[in-house]
Amino acid sequence: MDFATLVPLFRRLALVAGDRILQVYGQPDFEVRAKGDASPVTEADEAADAVISAGLRAAFPDVPLITEEQAASHALSARTFFIVDPLDGTKEFVQRRGDFTVNIAYVQDGTPTHGVVYAPAKDRLFYTLPDGTAVEETGPFDKDAPGPVTPIRVSRPDNTALMVVASKSHRDQATDDYISHYSVRDMTSAGSSLKFCLVATGEADLYPRLGRTMEWDTAAGDAVLRGAGGQVVRFDDHQPLAYGKQGWDNPFFIAFAPGVTLK
Repeated sequence: MDFATLVPLFRRLALVAGDRILQVYGQPDFEVRAKGDASPVTEADEAADAVISAGLRAAFPDVPLITEEQAASHALSARTFFIVDPLDGTKEFVQRRGDFTVNIAYVQDGTPTHGVVYAPAKDRLFYTLPDGTAVEETGPFDKDAPGPVTPIRVSRPDNTALMVVASKSHRDQATDDYISHYSVRDMTSAGSSLKFCLVATGEADLYPRLGRTMEWDTAAGDAVLRGAGGQVVRFDDHQPLAYGKQGWDNPFFIAFAPGVTLK
C-alpha cells in the first residue's frame, strides 16, 4: 500500500464528507428512516457514504471496501480492506448534539493500521500519518493543504485517579458496574468514535464498551489510538481486537492507555 497517497486521500474524503453532512445538519428539518436493524439513517449518511466510496474505489480499485451503508451486500473475502462509517453517531446527529464523526480506515491482516476520524461539528480532525503515528490537525481545514498538526500520545495513567470516557447514548448499568472496579478521578461522556480519540490525546485513560458495535464503528478510532500508543482489547480475554470477522460484529472491548491495570 502506498501510504503517502492513502493518507492525504483519507483526509480529503473525510473533509468532503463532513461538508455534505453539515449541509444536512444545518437544515431546519431532515428525514430520518429506520434501517433493518432499527438503527437510524439519514440523507447525510448516504451522501457521505457516496463521496467516500467513490473516492476510494477510484484511487484503489483493487482494495475491498466495506461501508456501513453497503455492508449487507458484502461477504467476507479478505483480511486486508478499507472499512468506512460515513456518519458514526447518527443518534447524536439527529438530536443535534455534535458528537458525530466521519470514519475511514485501512485494515491490514486484521489490524487497523491507518485511519481518519473527523468530527465536523466540533472542528476536530485526527488521523494517522504514513508511518502509522497519530496526529490532530488544527483547523480551518483546507482540503488540499494540511494545516498544523500536533502529534498525539496517550496519557501516563495513574491507577489511583483514572479519567474514564463512556458512551453518551449507550451507557448502561453493566458499564457502570465495570467502571466501579477502578479508582476514578473523573468521568466524561462522548458520542461516536470520539471516545477513542479522547484516549489517544490523553484526555481520558480508559474507554470500556460493553455493548454491540460493528467493525466500521471502531476501526478508524482504533487505528488513531494505536498510532498514539494505545491499545484496544477484547473484554473477555484482553487479546487485541481483530478485524475481518464474519458478520462484522465486535465483541465487548476495552480501549485504554498502557499502564492502566485492567480488571
